[in-house]
Amino acid sequence: MQRVEGKVCIVTGAASGIGREDALLLARQGARVVLTDLNEDAGRKVAAEIGGNALFIRHDIASEQDWQQVISTTLEHFGRLDVLVNNAAILIPGSIEDTSLETWQKVQRINGDGYFLGCKYAIEAMKNTGGGSIVNMSSVAALGAMPMFCAYSASKGAVAAMTRSIALHCKQKGYRIRCNSVHPDGVNTPMTQALTGGQAIPQEVLDQDPMNRMCAPRAIANVVLFLASDESSFVNGAEIRVDNAQLISGI
Repeated sequence: MQRVEGKVCIVTGAASGIGREDALLLARQGARVVLTDLNEDAGRKVAAEIGGNALFIRHDIASEQDWQQVISTTLEHFGRLDVLVNNAAILIPGSIEDTSLETWQKVQRINGDGYFLGCKYAIEAMKNTGGGSIVNMSSVAALGAMPMFCAYSASKGAVAAMTRSIALHCKQKGYRIRCNSVHPDGVNTPMTQALTGGQAIPQEVLDQDPMNRMCAPRAIANVVLFLASDESSFVNGAEIRVDNAQLISGI
């Protein structure tokens, strides 16, 4: 079944990790995909793996000019925009005492400003062509306490609050644009592996532990696919946790 047949999707941070899995799965399910990333070599390889229904664009998500270019190029190439997956982000560990103002501002600029700009310009592109779906990648750090990730938690909290605001705004305007946030705990990607010395643990080993907090990127991509598809037509302003009950476990 082609669950997103004919839809045009932008996926940021698509060169690796969750974004790569998002792009590949959406394409397999019938979408035409615009992949964006700062890593041009890896991004172009993923686009080549998809084939003619994919387009790669180098993209700094914190740049308004880059967002304008990504949206205009998408419309020129594919004629419309149906889905935006705001996925690209950075994770810099540090408690409130360890985090410098420079680090704080860098994380907010990318994780906060970048998502704001994506939503702003995606809505402009979607609202006159029948609507669409925006999927913002947040984190359980936005919902619970992670003292070792002060700036990151704050940025993802802003994403969650902004998502709710956008969902209600678009509903009240009658745009038929849905906006939802996804909240993973740990995802087995290069970004999280960097926090553990770059050691990649095979997912099948992690999955043997029922207490495991680290899912495969495909588990997140399956949720993104659902939110991108018409199957989720009445899901709007939701915060979807993908965390193996970690947030409610109290540990």
